Amino acid sequence: MGFFTSTPTAYFNSFSPLNEISLPSSPFKPLKLPPYWPWQKVKIGPLSVSPMGFGTWAWGNQLLWGYQESMDTELQQTFNLAVDNGINLFDTADSYGTGRLNGQSEKLLGKFIREYQGQKRVQNEIVIATKFAAYPWRLTPGQFVNACKASLDRMQIEQIGIGQLHWSTANYAPLQELALWDGLVAMYEKGLVQAVGVSNYGPKQLVKIYEYLKDRGVPLCSAQVQFSLLSMGQDQLEIKNICDSLGIRLIAYSPLGLGMLTGKYTPSKLPRGPRAFLFRQILPGLEPLLSSLREIAQKRRKTVPQVAINWCICMGAIPIPGVKTIKQAEENLGALGWQLSSGELLQLENAALESPQRMIQNIFQT
Repeated sequence: MGFFTSTPTAYFNSFSPLNEISLPSSPFKPLKLPPYWPWQKVKIGPLSVSPMGFGTWAWGNQLLWGYQESMDTELQQTFNLAVDNGINLFDTADSYGTGRLNGQSEKLLGKFIREYQGQKRVQNEIVIATKFAAYPWRLTPGQFVNACKASLDRMQIEQIGIGQLHWSTANYAPLQELALWDGLVAMYEKGLVQAVGVSNYGPKQLVKIYEYLKDRGVPLCSAQVQFSLLSMGQDQLEIKNICDSLGIRLIAYSPLGLGMLTGKYTPSKLPRGPRAFLFRQILPGLEPLLSSLREIAQKRRKTVPQVAINWCICMGAIPIPGVKTIKQAEENLGALGWQLSSGELLQLENAALESPQRMIQNIFQT
């Protein structure tokens, strides 16, 4: 069975107005229009967002991503560059940040929004999607609502765009799971969030929470899962099909496989920190996929990460690659404004099937 259940181009066209846009030909390059199609938007429930968002897991994470507070100036410049070029979706979580820096990602995001110097309209259109951790001490709906209020306080904003349950507790604490669902309902009814979503939900629990929220008059707008050419399994395909049938928007985290799909690493050139162990296990089996990514990138005059991210967009997902430098943001922005052909999508699908290793799925995915 292949990755696609319908024509890949149909996936893309059903989610994006890209093909409806035509620009007048001109020998002059516009001076002020950014080059990354900032007017292209897709829907998450009531919200209009860019077809790619940026993830902020690294903002405050010293263990995995080597964060230092000295990086904050470049992080703010990176944020400004993204917003100036039409990115208005930023994903974070109340658990992002290690040790004393817990919640640092939300704090920085709120600060950067407040200090953004661009147009007020652009600033007001920024959508924050944050995730609330299913910590074992969050046992009641009221405690989950308080978690949402704490995130609002950290970011110093009045309303969150998408409030997401970070993971399911169904496998180990099913009663807590129901309380957290009621917490999502409560924060939506109180107007603390504009929309609700889930993260790391498998097919069965995704359908259950969709029906539960629907009965309470609350639409489930998004489902965030690990989704890339490196993590395509039967569960991921089933989740994608469920999202399509129920009108839930799929948000793809780790679209570059923690960096393995950037083409920058080899078995003899590994990243520092805990990622090195995982890369050492998986990279040797990825050559068919990386080779196809390089071939298409060269032909397209794109980079390997741009091709990998564009694949996610063509699948109808909203990828949220992580960014912590201006260079990364500039490269990721180059994934917008163009579209892989059906032949290229098929080539990548076959190459992924030929690569024996896969990303380890999140242990909390139900």
